Amino acid sequence: MAKVTRDDVARLAGTSTAVVSYVINNGPRPVAPATRERVLAAIKELGYRPDRVAQAMASRRTDLIGLIVPDARQPFFAEMAHAVEQAAAERGKMVLVGNANYLDEREVHYLRAFLGMRVSGLILISQGPSEHAAAEIDAWDARVVLLHRRPDAIDDVAVMTDDVWGAQLATRHLLEHGHPYVAFLGGTEETPKSGDPVTDHVEGWRRAMMEAGRSLEGRYFQAPYNRYDAYRVALELLAGPDRPPALMCATDDQAIGVLRAARELRIDVPGELAVAGFDDVKEAGLTDPPLTTVASDREAMARAAVDLVLDDGLRVAGSRRERLRQFPSRLVVRRSCGCGG
Repeated sequence: MAKVTRDDVARLAGTSTAVVSYVINNGPRPVAPATRERVLAAIKELGYRPDRVAQAMASRRTDLIGLIVPDARQPFFAEMAHAVEQAAAERGKMVLVGNANYLDEREVHYLRAFLGMRVSGLILISQGPSEHAAAEIDAWDARVVLLHRRPDAIDDVAVMTDDVWGAQLATRHLLEHGHPYVAFLGGTEETPKSGDPVTDHVEGWRRAMMEAGRSLEGRYFQAPYNRYDAYRVALELLAGPDRPPALMCATDDQAIGVLRAARELRIDVPGELAVAGFDDVKEAGLTDPPLTTVASDREAMARAAVDLVLDDGLRVAGSRRERLRQFPSRLVVRRSCGCGG
């Protein structure tokens, strides 16, 4: 059976192949409603399926958006990826997801792979200094939007949360419960990378502690960002003689690990240990006790990133600061901090 072509659709509908193309691609020119109905009826009758590969070769773009995340197994990145996929679907695009696994070489691998596939744009949740990624982006002259994190090496448009203010809010709230100090559970590096949201979480914690006149000495602890390793670190920390009265965690996943460790050690949360996290992943409302945390509008951020990567008119020229779209953080109060709600 011969393959149905766009010419066949045009003949049956009594119109030109250009008009058929406008109907299929929803533009760039308008089509009269009656003509559109004839074209759609002809497509259905003939069983025509557009050749997306040929369209991509002609336009040098596909209907795909590339999304690179550090680790889609982590709830925050999984939920952000889902939000990006939903926002892309609203624009008639599909999303390819690559997991960099916190490795520079994997990040560059997916950059090359996605850009080589002529994606319409690339959304990057970077995981490191990204000098190699920056060189790759420059070499391809790629349409890139940074989401969640903005490394110094990459100067593209960025969509981020006000992480400093969020951590400051949460730390202040813990201190308002009367704790003498709040410790912080950060990442595995003593000095987090520039542009890393955790750097801003630390800065927000530091500001709140200093505003309250509390010492920071010996109150910053390190743990991987996932719940399993954070649980093991928390077992040792909470069993020690210098157990903190309150703990601000860089991520909700870490906080979930801390809550598990506290339960095993029979430490009452929040009576003996107040805990707060950051990200407001869906599971945070189901922990025991439910986790106080910092939330951002992931859906709005994802929609902004998709719009920015697809629409040249939205891409802001000017200084690095002017190319930043920053969304506010808000405190979500549950029981792990000591509140009754």
